Amino acid sequence: MSSPAMPRAAAAVDTSTPLSGVEKVRGPRWWAGRDAVMVYLLAAFVLYAIITIPRFASPVTTGFLLLDVIPTLLIAMPMTLIIITGEIDLSVASVAGVSSAVLGVLWAGGTGIWAAIAVALVCGLAAGALNGALIAFLQLPSLAVTIGTLALFRGLALVVIGDNAVADFPVELTSLASDKLGGTGIPVLMLPALALVVAAGLVLHKSSFGRGLYAMGYSKEAAQFVGISVEWSKFWLYVASGLVSAAAGIFWTFRYTSARSDNASGLELLVIAAVLLGGVSIFGGKGSIVGVVAGVLLIGSLNYALRLDRVSDVVLVTLTGMLLIASAVAPSIGAAIGRRRHDRRLRRRLAEEPIKPGGPSAE
Repeated sequence: MSSPAMPRAAAAVDTSTPLSGVEKVRGPRWWAGRDAVMVYLLAAFVLYAIITIPRFASPVTTGFLLLDVIPTLLIAMPMTLIIITGEIDLSVASVAGVSSAVLGVLWAGGTGIWAAIAVALVCGLAAGALNGALIAFLQLPSLAVTIGTLALFRGLALVVIGDNAVADFPVELTSLASDKLGGTGIPVLMLPALALVVAAGLVLHKSSFGRGLYAMGYSKEAAQFVGISVEWSKFWLYVASGLVSAAAGIFWTFRYTSARSDNASGLELLVIAAVLLGGVSIFGGKGSIVGVVAGVLLIGSLNYALRLDRVSDVVLVTLTGMLLIASAVAPSIGAAIGRRRHDRRLRRRLAEEPIKPGGPSAE
């Protein structure tokens, strides 16, 4: 009786010679990964800006740049987890706006500032819970839901505060939003922002919940099969996104000492561009916190450098859109090129290696 087909086919290829290139099994090379590439790009741009742009290398610049990126960095953490599951949240800036409006109206109406902050955070939780319930339990597409709630929450902000602006906030809180750590230029509120980054990193990379998020991004059916609660995981991610977005809206209010219905407008584009630029796949299942942090800082540095060069806001918005498109398209192009190169090398390898004399005999 002849040998089974699969062993014979395997014997037809000489495996005594180690494979090379992508065919050889190697450990992960962190210095060549997407995260490291983003860190290199960030370092290269900062060095270029220091050399070519006056006043870029100063504590004042550091302070204003980091103050600019704090809202983006905050919202990018839950957004990263959401996109890794294959979903998206376009309503984050509107949640920040409605929370800012609620804070302003309550404070102007005589409510204590801490009570007003608490109610604004609850508004963010409620907005996130609404998104999460519609997406997780009713199985509605996240893109359609969050486009709808983007308009809904922005409209609610306008209803709450109208065209008015509230500006008379406690000095100790508005000062805290801009205070620096000594002469470093680093804002004090970067510390809680970094704490959130560390927490998101631990959840995503060091917990079973984080591994479940990657599994959901690859296949929701497979994730359910191994016991992951896909619906509740999604729900709590959107609740977290709403809460963090509300916190970003409160920071925005105190930093600019103004509560308005249009606060944080357009912030969702910056957040999504930074997350995708940082290596998170728009299709889910891939990404890391380190790459996202580098993406946030790179976009923030680029925007601030252009502002120092007196580039108009129209150009900045255009650049953000280009980065968003490039971030979504580039990984797919790179993966297609990689697959083509791998197939070409494999075909060449098989063509160059003849069957050995001790190989399978003809039936």
